[in-house]
Parts: sequence; C-alpha cells; structure tokens
Amino acid sequence: MSHPHPELGAPPPLPANGLRVVALGGLGEIGRNMAVLEHAGRLLIVDCGVLFPEDHQPGVDLILPDFEYIADRLDDVEALVLTHGHEDHIGAVPYLLRMRPDIPLIGSQLTLAFVEAKLKEHRITPVTLTVAEGRTETFGPFTCEFVAVNHSIPDALAVAVRTAAGTVLHTGDFKMDQLPLDGRITDLRAFARLGEQGVDLFMVDSTNAEVPGFTTHEREIGPVLDGIFASAEQRVIVASFASHVHRVQQVLDAAHAHGRKVALVGRSMVRNMGIAAELGYLTVPEGVLVDVKAVDDLPPHEVVLMCTGSQGEPMAALSRMANRDHRVEVGRGDTVVLASSLIPGNENAVFRVINGLMRLGATVVHQGNARVHVSGHASAGELMYCYNVLRPRNVMPVHGEVRHLVANAAIAVRTGVPADRVVLAEDGVVVDLVDGVARVVGAVPCGYVYVDGSAVGTITDAELKDRRILGEEGFISIFAVVDSATGKVVAGPQIHARGFAEDDAVFASIQPEVARALEEAAMGGNADSHQLQQVMRRVVGRWVSNRLRRRPMIIPVVVEA
Repeated sequence: MSHPHPELGAPPPLPANGLRVVALGGLGEIGRNMAVLEHAGRLLIVDCGVLFPEDHQPGVDLILPDFEYIADRLDDVEALVLTHGHEDHIGAVPYLLRMRPDIPLIGSQLTLAFVEAKLKEHRITPVTLTVAEGRTETFGPFTCEFVAVNHSIPDALAVAVRTAAGTVLHTGDFKMDQLPLDGRITDLRAFARLGEQGVDLFMVDSTNAEVPGFTTHEREIGPVLDGIFASAEQRVIVASFASHVHRVQQVLDAAHAHGRKVALVGRSMVRNMGIAAELGYLTVPEGVLVDVKAVDDLPPHEVVLMCTGSQGEPMAALSRMANRDHRVEVGRGDTVVLASSLIPGNENAVFRVINGLMRLGATVVHQGNARVHVSGHASAGELMYCYNVLRPRNVMPVHGEVRHLVANAAIAVRTGVPADRVVLAEDGVVVDLVDGVARVVGAVPCGYVYVDGSAVGTITDAELKDRRILGEEGFISIFAVVDSATGKVVAGPQIHARGFAEDDAVFASIQPEVARALEEAAMGGNADSHQLQQVMRRVVGRWVSNRLRRRPMIIPVVVEA
C-alpha cells in the first residue's frame, strides 16, 4: 500500500495519458467530501460538502474544502457531480459557486432540489442538469454513467467516469439494503457490468469498513418506532437529520397508526420535507401533518414533534429544548427519540443533550438502548461483496477517518487486490492513474477553511487557539503609564482579570514587581512601549503560572507620557 507522507512535494505535470485525482476533503475525516478529477487539461468535481466543527473549533459555523487548488482553474471545470443530498456532500456548493456561478451542477432530482433551495438563500441561480440511474452524459473528456445506490436519503447515485486514461467508479455514500423502504436497491447488475468492462480505480465509501457483516435493513426500524409510539404516555419528540426522508416517513406512518399528529420543527427540516413531499419522495398520510403552532391546542398524547438536533448541535431544536430555550417545553412523561447514529466527534455534545432531557424528566431512546437507527453505509461484508463483483485494478478508499480508510484497504487486499494497487491517501494527496496503475505522486495545500458568521476563510488556526485560551484559561489586562523622560511608572499598573475564580485583589502582590520591572527596563533607555508591554506580559505570566497554575491570554497596554 502507498501511504501519504508529510514530506510529499508538489506533484509533477500530469502525463497526457494520465488521470489525476485529488481529494480536497473527506479523506481522514467524516465530512467536506470533494474530489477533483483531471484529464486532458480539464476538471470534473465529485461532491462539494461541509464538515461540522468540533469543540476545539469554538465559534466556527462550518468548515469548507480548500478551493485553493482549483481557484485559478475554475474555467477548466466541466461540471460538479453531486452523488446525493446530504450536507457533507452538497453544503459547500454555494461557496464554490460564489467563485464561478455557472459551473454546471449534475445530480438526481431530489439532490438538485435540495441544492437549489440552499442556493436560493445565497441568491445564486445555478445551471443544473437532472440525471437518473442508467443515464450517461459527457462533460468534456469525461463520460459519466450514473448508477443507483441505496443510502439513508433517496435518489443517491454512484458515478462511473470514463476517460481515455481509464475508468473511475466513485460510489458516493452507499449500502446494500435489500429491503429498502422505497424499493430502490444498489444496482449490483450495473456494478457487475462495469467490472466486466474494467474498473481502473474504485473510489469506495469507507465509513463502516470496521463494522463486520452487513448493515441492518431500514425496515427493522419501523416496528421499533411503532412500539415506542404505542407505549408513550405524552408527546413523542423524534430528532433526526433534516434530510433523512426515510426516517421521517417511518415517523409519519407510526403517528398515523396511533392517531397522532406530526409537526415538523426546524427550518431545514420543514424546507427539506416540503421538497421531498412535493416531488413524491415522502408520502404524508392525510390529516397527519400540522403546523407546530397547532400542537399547543392538542392533547399531549396526540402529538409528535419531528425536529433537528440529533448530533447535539447547539442551535438545533433539540439542544434548545434540553436547555429550556425553545417554545416546546420538554417535561415528565415525554419520550424523546434520537433516530441517528453518532458522527465521530459529536459524542460529548449528544450525551450532554441526553442528560439535559432526562434531567427534565423525559424518557430518551437512542441507538445505545434501542434499534432506532441503522447506518446508511456499507459494512465490511458489503464492501467485500463489491470488491468480488467489480474486481477493480486499483482501489482508493474514500469517505472516512484514517482508521476507516485503513480497514477498507485491508478488505480490498483480502479479496485479491494487490497491496501495491491500494492507495491510502488523505486530503490534498495527489493520485495519478497512468497506464493502469494508481500511485501517489505528490501533495497540494489543503487546509481547513472556516465559515464564521459572514466571514469565510478569514479565521485562522491561530485565532481559534486564542478563542480556546479565552474559553479555558481566562483573560488578564494590564495597564500602566510610564514617564518617557524618567522611566518612572506614573499610573498603574492596573490588573483586571476575567474568567478567574479569584478576584482582582489577588494581583495586589504582583503589582509592585511589575512596576519595578517596567522602571528597570525603561531606565535602560532603549525600551519602547512594545518592549515594555512584553516585560509586563512576562512578569505577570510567570506569576500566574506559578501561583494560580493558569496560562491565560494577557493583554498589556503601556502609555508613554
């Protein structure tokens, strides 16, 4: 197996008979999926998603792929192919289209409907082409065949990209549920046909590569939800992803069977389910769906609330309910169902929400104590099946943390793919397919791009470090006035702290030492205000570290009079 290394340099020019693949996100992480394919001087992009921030990225709203690699080549982009409508695959589309609004968007009906609704909020009118399984379209030197795959959202597609340099099959996110709610299974006949024709590079979903066996059927969730609804005494509140049409369908069916009304809570949930119902992907039983304002007039045992927040997102409906910051007040007798799996990194946030809801007296049902969710990703048994059907010449695991990529690579090797034909890459690593062989040839810059309010890409890791220090260690400001002629301290030093258990009086003992250090530095005659500020920072920082065992942010201010 070829492994990426930090010392990888810039890639060489792509040979005329070669195909280059660069992942700008999604490798080594769960999110911001984006792959750029290059051939004959033209580019094809597959997916453009976001990554959601973790606790060590305070204040960040979203994390985007790094577009720097293609920023000066946007005119070379033939199209952006979207495999399905989840945020980690479409969420960054508006930010890419700000750079070039007429990049053609290619996707299924539901996927494009979700994207267009998102772009409308950004006041962007896209150029789109709706495709379906079995259809083939050509974009410059790329001929794309679209293949039906089953996932936790309807209308997901894999894409086989044919070029003069070889054929790439990108699965997107998929599983092999043989009893899907919508009857649309992963098209293994198409996979087998592509395998017979020859797949030179198989880019395959790795999320569940560590999970043995096969992923549970979606249909097994229905009876569990039915049992929960039957035993619930008061309201039922179900939290799920705002795009999980199948789960919302099951909730609507269970509510209808038990004489309950359903209200959708959360802007994205209302928007997406409205689109899904309008396009026929969601069947709403007559009289079941009501406005959230109407539930106040209904008996609690007739109410179901379908909301966002299953990942503990602080501003989502469920988190606000747990914090008593929502119009819906959760109380004793209510049943809350978290109908999703835990995305790595969100565990603490989710458990915090669960504890908050249980503190309010609610019964909380989640994946840890009931089968209320099944994954949308293929487990190890399904991946092995795909490798045996396709017999790919080269494999590049995608969509997963490093452990998932490594586990997927091991499955490929066990099924007979030569170890030197399995490419383990991370974001920014350049993989070239030349003469039927895929190998790592270099790397390009590929950092995190943070969305912070209205700012995109202006927040740096250094500023995030400052935020963490402010949040964890506190803040100290020091002010002093120094006579520029004599070097004497004529006012201060005044020390004020925030985020400390101790009050400002604790700093009284260090103030004379700060004044003495300032005067000694100033008397030397070569200390300007900046140097004097550094003197104050060092003296106070050393004292706080030794006395209080803290490393706060220290802001010194020296005024020369």
